[in-house]
Amino acid sequence: MTYSRLNASAATLTKNRTEGSISPFSGMCVTCVDGCIGMCEIGKSAYRGHETIYPQPFGIITTASEKVYPVDYSHFTILGTAVGACGIEADSDKAIFPAVNIETKVGQGAGIRLKMPLVISGMGSTDVAGNNWEGLACGAALAGVVLTIGENVCGMDESTVLQDGRVVSTTDLDRRVKIYQQWQRDGYGAIVVQANVEDTRLGVQEYAISQLGVETVELKWGQGAKDIGGEVKIRDLGKAKLLKQRGYVVLPDPENPSVIAAFKQGAFKEFERHSRIGMVELESFLQRVEELRRAGAKYIFLKTGAYRPADLARAVKFASLARLDLLTVDGAGGGTGMSPWRMMNEWGIPSVELHSLLYRYAAKLAEKGEYVPDLALAGGFTFEDQIYKGLALGAPYVKLIGMARSPLAAAMVGKTIGRRVAENQVPVYVERFGNTIEDIFVTAAGLKEELGEETFRKVSPGALGVYTYFERLAQGLRQLMCGSRKFGLAYITRDDIAALTKEAAEVSGINYVMDVDMEEAERILDM
Repeated sequence: MTYSRLNASAATLTKNRTEGSISPFSGMCVTCVDGCIGMCEIGKSAYRGHETIYPQPFGIITTASEKVYPVDYSHFTILGTAVGACGIEADSDKAIFPAVNIETKVGQGAGIRLKMPLVISGMGSTDVAGNNWEGLACGAALAGVVLTIGENVCGMDESTVLQDGRVVSTTDLDRRVKIYQQWQRDGYGAIVVQANVEDTRLGVQEYAISQLGVETVELKWGQGAKDIGGEVKIRDLGKAKLLKQRGYVVLPDPENPSVIAAFKQGAFKEFERHSRIGMVELESFLQRVEELRRAGAKYIFLKTGAYRPADLARAVKFASLARLDLLTVDGAGGGTGMSPWRMMNEWGIPSVELHSLLYRYAAKLAEKGEYVPDLALAGGFTFEDQIYKGLALGAPYVKLIGMARSPLAAAMVGKTIGRRVAENQVPVYVERFGNTIEDIFVTAAGLKEELGEETFRKVSPGALGVYTYFERLAQGLRQLMCGSRKFGLAYITRDDIAALTKEAAEVSGINYVMDVDMEEAERILDM
């Protein structure tokens, strides 16, 4: 079986000439012909070089790996039962799915309350995140989930004012925080400000805490899409120069006269801005956590990516020693920025394997009586069945599921529908539901009643898209939990799922489906 797709992908706008006859180990056409214009990735690399490393078109897409991993969450099934109920009276008139409670809390002390167990992870300085922020922030706040402002937002903002190398004024971060705060209801959810190497040097989190009232911050070691720093493309020469002056790695050098001349002549149209990789060390990590607490941070998170197992162990142990409030672990395969395409497909530990290791490490600390922070899993989660499986795989330590691409997709679709409604050009596929916002978005009537007519009119179509998507996830999760007779998230256990293959069972420690309930079934049959 071939796990990877090579040499041609919609992500890099490339294709093979002989699409039906591809060499499985190289991805090349079985007959590579002299005279071909170079439609494949090798061919395109022959004339556009490093540009072909990245998915395209940049700025309006999110991307995910095409690699087929040996084990994924579809290799597990959710188990139901016809007996009893956990968290509610075992009464058919009471144990109904709307009665399932999917609210939760993360963090120490009073904690952060959420209406459902979701966090939107790291939406940073990329155009696709910035252009859809209003929908993401408003929708997430209304839904009562956590939203994370990702890396490099201040550094990328041309209006940011620095004093002695530290942020004293900025526009984009202020906007992002305030939109979420404006729509936050009844104390549910939280807006989180993340920081990488450059953000830490610029004092972004201290600024967010002192000037914007942010209570929750997140340290970042990496992500599932790539094992290097964040990357974006810059189409403006002046901005490329500014970012280099602010300490970013900018390629090619925007201050080189020959590069400037080539750019002005149109030889290339985009600069690359790269962040630096972090250097993890226990003493400095603990020191940074204490700095943030002294600065006023109420809750401190850590997000790490699909690094090797020893690094995952470091993340778990360091988060325990620092008594962090949440550790998010992001499996290989997807991203919302300019992740190198081959890296996205070919590096890192896939989600099921990584999350299974995380469970083992957390359980080991718990067995020793050490502090285990709340955990969140990320890495391609999109629907309620995957949410349930992730919570079960990591129970009782996993409290949240991280998402990024799917809520962003919901925001983009909602925004597009809103624009088409305003233009009186509703697509036929959507028009069957109506021609107005209230008719098309199924949650609109209820939200209008809850918020009032005047406030509802301020909710953007993008936000309606995110809110409505989360409403679907909430109901779907309640239905699955009801079928398992689990009427609260705390009742979900690893026994609520089964592995469909021996390999999935071996990797995860979850029972193979044919071994589930074996002893109990024998006792019942012997009655």
